[in-house]
Amino acid sequence: MNIDKRIETIVKAADDKKAFDISVLDLNGLSSVADYFVILSAGSSRQAISISENIEDEMSKGEYEPLNKEGYNTGSWVLLDYGDILVHVFNKDEREFYDLERLWIDAKNIYIDELLD
Repeated sequence: MNIDKRIETIVKAADDKKAFDISVLDLNGLSSVADYFVILSAGSSRQAISISENIEDEMSKGEYEPLNKEGYNTGSWVLLDYGDILVHVFNKDEREFYDLERLWIDAKNIYIDELLD
């Protein structure tokens, strides 16, 4: 699996659990933290946890395990760290508050419509 395939896997797994406002930001050349952010919203804390678990399950099929994961205890913001890809699963209010897209306004947005076809 190359990075595009991993992002596709993450996006499809999130979409399967009805995540919404899915955004993929290309941070190459902008950050040393990660090359990509996948940011998405869930309708509830329980849904955020379910989405995160599905992403983990689907990624593990490709033998990719998160280096770290945080936020499962509250479900308001779950972070899955796949090294060069950071997945942020937010409930709606937390996403609006932190507004990562605004913080990374210079990042290139990858359109996910192509990934979901």
